[in-house]
Amino acid sequence: MNARPLFVTDCDEVLLHMVRHFSSWLEEEQDVLFRPEDGDMGTALKFKANGEVVPKDQVWTYLGRFFEGEMHRQTLVPGALEALGRIGETADILILTNLPHKAHPWRVDQLARHDIHHEIVCNSGGKGEPLKRLVERHGAHRSVFVDDLAQHHRSVAQHSPDTQRLHMIAEPTLAAVTAPAEHAHARIDDWATATPWILERLEGQS
Repeated sequence: MNARPLFVTDCDEVLLHMVRHFSSWLEEEQDVLFRPEDGDMGTALKFKANGEVVPKDQVWTYLGRFFEGEMHRQTLVPGALEALGRIGETADILILTNLPHKAHPWRVDQLARHDIHHEIVCNSGGKGEPLKRLVERHGAHRSVFVDDLAQHHRSVAQHSPDTQRLHMIAEPTLAAVTAPAEHAHARIDDWATATPWILERLEGQS
């Protein structure tokens, strides 16, 4: 019997809103403003006191502290749960998230609170090689990948070129200032529109 298709999705700004809650936490508790004016996360954080850009090493520190202590703030992207239910009728589902391995149980618990119970794989760096391994592990002849970051679409295009790639940014303020990923096959920022596109590719209709 042929293996089922494989659907691999990111979590933050695909399944769960992150940026709006990260921004609120930064402003409320860290006196830092989050202003992604050109879609560049590296320069989006600015000190409230003087408007200076937060150094990149401190950005990663803030992100680490948010994920360690504030993940409970994150809310479900509209339509995500329903989409996973529909996609799960056709394909196996994996969540490939760039978090440290120590955060794996945090993400499992977080998503379970939103009634999402699929296998979660933590990763660092590009997602192309781990996605290729997941496709091979499942023996999937058709696969679809969804992520909000362009660099991961580039990585998947390099390592798993047959995987269909959908660029999705669920946060409207960030989507408005971020160009479509060059190496994605499409850009769709809502689940109602994305789900038929995904299913067509998983079912081999396109």
